[in-house]
Amino acid sequence: METAQLDLFYRFGAALLIGLMVGLQREFAHMRQEREEKAFGGTRTFALLGLLGCTAAFIAARTEATMAFVVIVAVVGGMIMLAYFQTARKGHVGLTTEVAAMITVLAGALCYWDELGLAAALGVATTVLLALKLQTRKLARNITRADVYATLTFAVITLVILPVLPRRSYGPPPFDVLVPYKIWLMVVFISGISFLGYLLIKIVGARRGVGLTGLLGGLASSTAVTLSFSQRSRSTEGFERPFALAILLAWSVMFVRVMVEVAALNWALLGIVWIPLTAGLAVSAAYCIYLYRAQSPDKQEEEDSFKNPFELGPALTFGLLYAVILLAANAAQLYLGSTGVYLSSIASGVADVDAITLSMAELSREGQNLDLRTAARAIVLAAASNTLVKGGIVLTTGSAALRKVILPGLIATLATAIGVVFLL
Repeated sequence: METAQLDLFYRFGAALLIGLMVGLQREFAHMRQEREEKAFGGTRTFALLGLLGCTAAFIAARTEATMAFVVIVAVVGGMIMLAYFQTARKGHVGLTTEVAAMITVLAGALCYWDELGLAAALGVATTVLLALKLQTRKLARNITRADVYATLTFAVITLVILPVLPRRSYGPPPFDVLVPYKIWLMVVFISGISFLGYLLIKIVGARRGVGLTGLLGGLASSTAVTLSFSQRSRSTEGFERPFALAILLAWSVMFVRVMVEVAALNWALLGIVWIPLTAGLAVSAAYCIYLYRAQSPDKQEEEDSFKNPFELGPALTFGLLYAVILLAANAAQLYLGSTGVYLSSIASGVADVDAITLSMAELSREGQNLDLRTAARAIVLAAASNTLVKGGIVLTTGSAALRKVILPGLIATLATAIGVVFLL
């Protein structure tokens, strides 16, 4: 009995905390706006709304009357609408606070129904959306027609095409790794990462310094960052250190991106591959810190533009590339052993490190034939190959000053990552 009562208090406490979280944000936002009239709801009101939702669900469960919950929520909704009409008469027609209030009530009900994870996620998501008012308005002002079309296309490939694809392979080995659903899932996965990076650039903006541009741009395309700053180094004197910092940060994001991709598919492989990748990342980060401290403070502002990274053509190309690399890597393992995997990884990394990373993660999962250490070495070699290609872009298109600054960081990062992975 005591355990049941403690659990009940725990659920009501969660509802209270969710209400407090949302209410604090609303009250803080209202104070910053410095309005004279009183806001619809603050910290205490939202905390009470969370408790009210939980209480309504509790009463409905105890009385075994679902209508009791419906009636209570309807009454609360009516009170919220009355408050809205009062504020609308004064010229404030937004429904944001009122909708947040209803979500808080329902989140409180979810707490009683033991859906604490969902309730917490709903509360956090609501608070974040409320807090990002300025950023979302900036995003809306900055998006273009092409961005809207790209977003809709991404939604189609994710929500329409992916669910209907076959989930079985066709043909004997090595063709048994070609599963249409899994191949398209990787297209969605990589497109989503690039799309997220692009949205961050749109929300935060590039005029926060060259280094931040490189960091966010690396999420969208580290190759694009490398090419952009390398070309600009020829016409912009004195910016070799900031440009090198941006390029190295973009490359560093690639190492993090690879680890995220591996973690999403093969947790056991991450346990091996994170060591050399983190070692290379640490060396690169240390050199970035040196460049940041060494650059002139009056050369921090720089603007760059990034196109939306998602288009249907490149997405289809990536899907085809992933399928080809997956097949080639499986065939190399089947007929040539570890040496064949290493060679295919180096060759594939020249074009795209994401495709070979996902292929190795898939082929080394439990029940597959590829050894985890071989897969880890192959991924690091692919990342090194890809970094070398981007280093070649700097050496061929960048200024002499940029080449001189970035070369030590490039060599130290690659030597550390490759050296550590073959010591494991």
